[in-house]
Amino acid sequence: MRIIVTGADGQLGRELVMLPGLWKMGVQMLGFGRSGLDVTSLQSCREAVKRYQADAVIHCAAYTNVDKAESDADAAFRINAEGTRNIALAAREFGAKLVYISTDYVFEGTAFEPYKESDETKPRTVYGKSKLVGEQEALAVGGKVFIVRTSWVYGKYGRNFVHTIRDLARERKEFQVVADQIGSPTYTRDLAEFLIQLVQTDGYGIYHATGSGACSWHQFAQAILFESGLTDVKLVPCTTADFPRLAQRPAYSVLDHGEIRRRGLKELRHWRAALAAYAVDIGGEKQ
Repeated sequence: MRIIVTGADGQLGRELVMLPGLWKMGVQMLGFGRSGLDVTSLQSCREAVKRYQADAVIHCAAYTNVDKAESDADAAFRINAEGTRNIALAAREFGAKLVYISTDYVFEGTAFEPYKESDETKPRTVYGKSKLVGEQEALAVGGKVFIVRTSWVYGKYGRNFVHTIRDLARERKEFQVVADQIGSPTYTRDLAEFLIQLVQTDGYGIYHATGSGACSWHQFAQAILFESGLTDVKLVPCTTADFPRLAQRPAYSVLDHGEIRRRGLKELRHWRAALAAYAVDIGGEKQ
């Protein structure tokens, strides 16, 4: 199976391209970074899918700066919405499957129980709105489309919350972490393996794929320090109001994995187990 990955220089895209054992899964992966494929150009998308005779496209390329998007809406929609439409059109034209990576930000973030795939979407940020329009564009174009919403992604490649906490812990003996936002950390390795599993099926539709379980950012940070052997650092819980941001953060964005269970697919492991595995993968076990 020949799979094109857009956004291959990002966290998830690079994880997909670098995933070990792809040949055992019968998969040949071809990654395109920002300079290799302009998703805002329909012609560029068509040429890539046609030239490499792709069986599937995993569309990771996105405008992901949540705060900057508030003042740069045109760019966010051009990449996340129009770019997705171009990829979807190219995939449909040449009979390729499309996996569009979406986000928990498509929801309002005020729930008290995990969001189901069928729940009403009500994004409160430009980023969330642009990603939701991307979902709608992909589905409207038609063809063989998977929508995969995820959240709190971290991995070996690129900057993320785990790297930030580890760096802060080496610089300070005490710092604050938000404790009133609840979500599900997702290791890119687990998500990438799920996407490879999913794209080899014909179960098209919307999926929620995150690490199992839930925690606050403060609890996540505590676990990161434990796995990194940095337990002499004091984490002080604080509120979202203590750290105002340009874009509103979801207070609760846990996603229910109902469609994964219904299709008999393998769920991502618990976020705590994934974090422990990540620490080993990067050589960051207790030291």
